[in-house]
Amino acid sequence: MRLSPPRRAPRRALLGLLGAALVAGVAPPRAAAQDDAGFDVLIVGGRIVDGSGNAWFYGDVGIRGDRIVQVAAPGVLSRAPARERIDARGLVVAPGFIDMQAQSYDPLLFGDGREVGKIAQGVTTEILGEGWTTAPVNENTLRRTGTADTARVRIERQFAGGHGFGEWLEAMERHGISLNVGSMLGAETARVYAMGQAMGAPSPAQLDTMRAVVRRAMLDGAFGIGSALIYPPGNYASTGELTELARAVAPYGGIYATHLRSEGDNVLEAMDEALRIGREGGVPVEIYHLKAAGRRNWPKQRAMIAKIDSARAAGQDVGAGMYVYTAGSTGLAAVLPPWASAGGKRLANLTDPATRARVHAEMLSPTSTWENLAQLAGPEGVLVLGVSKPENQRWVGKTLAAIAEEQRKDWADAAIDLILADGASGRERHEIPTAYFMMSEDNVKLEIAQPWIKFGSDAFGADPDSSRELVHPRAYGNFARVLGRYVRDERALPLEDAIRKLTSAAAARLSIRDRGLLRPGMFADVVVFDPATVADRATYERPNQLADGVRFVLVNGVAVVKDGKVTGARPGRALRGPGYRAATP
Repeated sequence: MRLSPPRRAPRRALLGLLGAALVAGVAPPRAAAQDDAGFDVLIVGGRIVDGSGNAWFYGDVGIRGDRIVQVAAPGVLSRAPARERIDARGLVVAPGFIDMQAQSYDPLLFGDGREVGKIAQGVTTEILGEGWTTAPVNENTLRRTGTADTARVRIERQFAGGHGFGEWLEAMERHGISLNVGSMLGAETARVYAMGQAMGAPSPAQLDTMRAVVRRAMLDGAFGIGSALIYPPGNYASTGELTELARAVAPYGGIYATHLRSEGDNVLEAMDEALRIGREGGVPVEIYHLKAAGRRNWPKQRAMIAKIDSARAAGQDVGAGMYVYTAGSTGLAAVLPPWASAGGKRLANLTDPATRARVHAEMLSPTSTWENLAQLAGPEGVLVLGVSKPENQRWVGKTLAAIAEEQRKDWADAAIDLILADGASGRERHEIPTAYFMMSEDNVKLEIAQPWIKFGSDAFGADPDSSRELVHPRAYGNFARVLGRYVRDERALPLEDAIRKLTSAAAARLSIRDRGLLRPGMFADVVVFDPATVADRATYERPNQLADGVRFVLVNGVAVVKDGKVTGARPGRALRGPGYRAATP
């Protein structure tokens, strides 16, 4: 009996399918043979924006275990078996978003680990380490955080010793977290570890200790070193000291990330300092939340962009991140001169009449050596978001100008009195969270379009079910706001470029090679959202509201958001930088 040859698909159809696959950067149809075992998750019919910056295309994404195993043109996987099938018609499928500047220290270790406000807007990875990190630990760092809680001390003491930084990363993963987490080493942490909260230059022995702390952290998985140069005691560090720390980072492939010493009157000079540290230290530079703060400085934004463009044209690797709001947020203590907090004696200094008088005078007439955020924002632009003592709750949601008027005193006295009345919380770096309205909306749109920009929330992962105070709305909305307001509504940048900046650009900066793209072999961090409805809902008056429009979020192949609802799953992992070396027993 003669067998007939198998029927062939029309040549034009095969060529069309092959062409679509090649344009999409995925395997041609014959790769479907890999699907015999089926998929754990199959996302079908979506508009794929793969994170590369390339134009979107329709296709399907197959996931097995914690990895993406296939990205195919429409229909190729339509009959493949799958334990779970996600219909993404009308939706965008993208890599999970990377928060380049997160502040979720407590939620990821002492909270429930779900990071609801972040995952609900598509964040699958957070990077910590602006200025301060929980580890490594010694008696100096414990005094710095003022930790009085016995359980907290017991946990933090586990991060002492040579591999404290790595043990901290492992502890967050063991605790159970919904998203992935990595970290820079805080430059302030290295300084305090070696010399406490003293002002002045380190001795040669102290500087050697700082270098050793940096090297051990890099081996433990730090992505580099992060400085925050407006906060004491971090801003006690000189350019030379920071350059030495950068040199210690360089052999391990890390970066120098920095909250500039000035974001206002001296922002251009502060950028010069950061560029110098990068050049002389031999490391790439990443500027946290680049901004021109204060109305009088708004015209400097174009010069700031030109400075980065010029450095890049000359061959220096420098980039920046941003959040997409016109207000920043930090502690109310940022209105004080840095020396007022020297030695960890802020409250004692403010209580002493002579020292208080000196602090008060300098707040109203600051010197050129520090930047008073209340002067940049104006007292009417300083909004108190939270307090630690119930008797001070009446001031929450009011501006410093309104508080001063009600108390019949000037704004400087009102700020000092509130800091004293609320007292130290015992562990927070800044005791009274405060928003400072300092930036221009036009500058936000100008900056967001720059090719070297990435995004960071500068916020922790809040939860509307448990939050009892105001927070900056960026905690709930920064990433959804990029996609809703600035991509869809303002058309300040194309969707593909926004996704690239939210994903692969951040991963490439951190040398994370297996996340940030929808490609076979990459970890399955995936977000599926509705481009027509994605939006931030949090406001300064009512911040505890989740973003809209994000339908599914997968972390390492596990759904942490499903049909728009948080699942409670905690599949997140600790991520480590390029210098990581696993500790040997």
